[in-house]
Amino acid sequence: MATSAPDLQGALERLSAEFTSSHPRSFAHHTAALARFPNAVTHDSRYTVPFNLSIDHAQGAYKWDVDGQRYIDFVTGHGSLILGHGHPAIVEAVTTQAARGTHVGGNHELELAWADAVCRIVPGAEMVRFTSSGTEAVMMAIRMARGFTGRTRVVQFAGHFHGWSDIAFGAAGSAGIPTSLRDIATVIQPQADAIEAELAKDDVAALIVETSHPSFFTQDDPAAFLQHLRDTTQQHGALLIVDEVVSGFRWAPGGAQEKYGVHGDLTTLAKILAGGLPGGAVTGRADVISMVSFDAAARGDRPKIGHPGTYNGNPLSAAAGSSCLDIVADPAVQRRADASAAALRAGMNAALRDANVPGCVYGDSSMFRITLGGSDLPPATDLRGPIAGLSIERETLVGPLGQALNVAMMQNGVALFGSRGIMSIAHEDADVQYTVQAFSNSLQAIGLA
Repeated sequence: MATSAPDLQGALERLSAEFTSSHPRSFAHHTAALARFPNAVTHDSRYTVPFNLSIDHAQGAYKWDVDGQRYIDFVTGHGSLILGHGHPAIVEAVTTQAARGTHVGGNHELELAWADAVCRIVPGAEMVRFTSSGTEAVMMAIRMARGFTGRTRVVQFAGHFHGWSDIAFGAAGSAGIPTSLRDIATVIQPQADAIEAELAKDDVAALIVETSHPSFFTQDDPAAFLQHLRDTTQQHGALLIVDEVVSGFRWAPGGAQEKYGVHGDLTTLAKILAGGLPGGAVTGRADVISMVSFDAAARGDRPKIGHPGTYNGNPLSAAAGSSCLDIVADPAVQRRADASAAALRAGMNAALRDANVPGCVYGDSSMFRITLGGSDLPPATDLRGPIAGLSIERETLVGPLGQALNVAMMQNGVALFGSRGIMSIAHEDADVQYTVQAFSNSLQAIGLA
């Protein structure tokens, strides 16, 4: 590690100037976009200093910007592309369906094939309701839970992300969300005593948990934690909503619930579900999903829940989704992506240790997260579970440190997703080796090594 504290702001300014000079067309796109989009982006996580790349095309594990430069892509469609960009089966399915109709305004065979695939793969999936995104899936699951239980309050865990709706985004915090929602959306720590205290009030419609959140990494036994949630919600008459928007079809074909052997009453899905196109779903118990039914008997004579949605189960997303799920039902897909991520985490940790830089690269399944700082050196190995003496949650990469690392990695031909990355089966051993070297080069460029 550098003998004196690095000048991170100075490194960021220098790297930003180099980045701007070497990406003139992306900079021109950014400048034009400022007049149309706040900060020139259309998603909060795409906000990047000094500016985001303008991508021309993508294929496999790579994407190319408008300046003709290639990047190993670890954004992978925000995690939706476990098969990589432009997988032939997905391209063929979408192209074929586009010629037959992009929106038929009625039932079609592909929506049934898509739902059948969900019910074959996802534990506890009896019926399905499609949406257009993961945010909408969570909104629908919460509404179903309230209608089914006759209760109003929802419990969620601090830091867990469930989309950007008012009711779910309260845990993350945002202007524009009424403070009155705190009365019906309770945010707690993922600890047994806090869980029991809230559910014992017997007014909770549902507890929702994000199985891909980093806090799972700090659980000594994630399966036991999920089982505790399962047992406690059942004891108090609340529903358990398992948010598998990220982990679904990635932790295993059946997601985290298959991996840990515990399943909820409702599951929310998106990303891999639709093979890279827009799409989400709520699945789970038939009696709860049936809250949207026009048949009073199916609802147990409870009031019907309304659920329109122009693009629910649309033919293009159904074509991509059903094609994708046919492939990812084979656990060899997850094993291959997992192995690549394990090799990358181990390689990046070895690079940190070789450079005497405290921090670590950790994660589960085919994802990785970078944290730097503190006084601990990482083991030169893959980190999947809690490591004694290593404080992995001390900091995420924010401010000049994270910004400088991102710019340096892009200058080295690697596109991260903030302080993390998501693997696909298109990533090869050579991509892993290249990324480890790019990481070492970037640590030097920002003055840490």
